[in-house]
Amino acid sequence: MNFLPALRELVLAYQGFERYSAPHIKALGLTTTQFDVIATLGNQPPMSCKELGEKTLVTKGTLTGVLERLEVKGILERRINPEDARSQIIGLTPKGQDIFQKVFPEHLTHLGKAFGKLSADEMLQLQNSLKKLRSIF
Repeated sequence: MNFLPALRELVLAYQGFERYSAPHIKALGLTTTQFDVIATLGNQPPMSCKELGEKTLVTKGTLTGVLERLEVKGILERRINPEDARSQIIGLTPKGQDIFQKVFPEHLTHLGKAFGKLSADEMLQLQNSLKKLRSIF
C-alpha cells in the first residue's frame, strides 16, 4: 500500500489550515500559541502546567516562554498548586477571560466559514478518519 499520497494530502491540509487560521489570529493581536493557551484556559478552572501542556498543541519548552509573556501582559496568573507545592496552577485573569470571550467566538466563526463547506457526513467521516489515524500512531 502506498501511503505517500495520503501523507502528502495530510501535510498540505495542515499547511492550508495554518495559512487560513494564523493570519486571523494575528489580526486579533495574538500568536497562534498564545491563542491556543487562552482558548484552552477559557471558561475552565485553573489547571497545572502539565494538564495545560497535554491539552494544547504546544511543546513544553515553548509553553514556558508563552506563559511568562502572557503573565507579564496580565492575561494569566500562576499560583502554587495547593495539592503539590512543586507545581503551579495556571488560570486566566479577568483580563484574560475578557480576551477569551472576544477572540474565541470570532475565530470559531472564521473557521466555520471554511469547515462549513463540508457536509455533516463529510465532517463526521473526516473526524473518524483522523481519530483512526491518531490511534494508529
